[in-house]
Amino acid sequence: MKRQPKIPAEKPTRKPAEKSKRKATGKPRKPTGKPRFTRETAKARRERAHEILERLRGEYPGATTALVHRDAYQLIVATILSAQCTDERVNRVTPALFRRYPGAAELAGARPEELEDLIRSTGFFRNKTRSLLGMANAVVDRFSGEIPDSMADLVTLPGVGRKTANVVLGNAFGKDEGVVVDTHVGRLSQRLGLTRHQDPARIEPDLMKLFDRTDWTELAHVLILHGRAVCKSLKPRCESCAVSDLCPASRV
Repeated sequence: MKRQPKIPAEKPTRKPAEKSKRKATGKPRKPTGKPRFTRETAKARRERAHEILERLRGEYPGATTALVHRDAYQLIVATILSAQCTDERVNRVTPALFRRYPGAAELAGARPEELEDLIRSTGFFRNKTRSLLGMANAVVDRFSGEIPDSMADLVTLPGVGRKTANVVLGNAFGKDEGVVVDTHVGRLSQRLGLTRHQDPARIEPDLMKLFDRTDWTELAHVLILHGRAVCKSLKPRCESCAVSDLCPASRV
């Protein structure tokens, strides 16, 4: 009896793996290409920082604070009001405010409800009212009604932190004691590779090391203007940026 030849068992066929479908997140793709300035020396970073400032000076000649003021009193009040509020809105509120309270002594004696009504449109008006009244009373009680011109004294006033003190010192007294780090300055400093930090308290010393002391006040002004006009938070206009070739985060 002849043996039947064995028929090899068929191997199970594998279905081709389906390509995974990526979910659309709606987030912009990260820029491709080789990262720039990753191994930059301290000297090279400082030189690049100075070139950035020079170019931005050319873009925004005569840059200064957008808060309208005539003296240190008006500037400190306007700066306190500018928290979580646009400068344009503050500038619409302050003329009536300064007519009603032309100095620290008058502001110190203000009725809270009247002050709240005047500044309501700036937002957080109750907190700002407390800060303004506290600041004005401290100025009257401890500084003879005059806004102090030192960092050490300014930061003791209610509602006045280092950022507000830098604004007042740099713009009302012409003293470069530090760099104003607001949301624009912080964002641009990170994008431009001038700092690796996110905390304003740590960004400021990084900027102070890179730039000359005489440039600190102007630096904040040009960065703020550039942040508003070009290097916006959600849609930076890298194709229109004067410092695009100096920026590690540039998309062009």
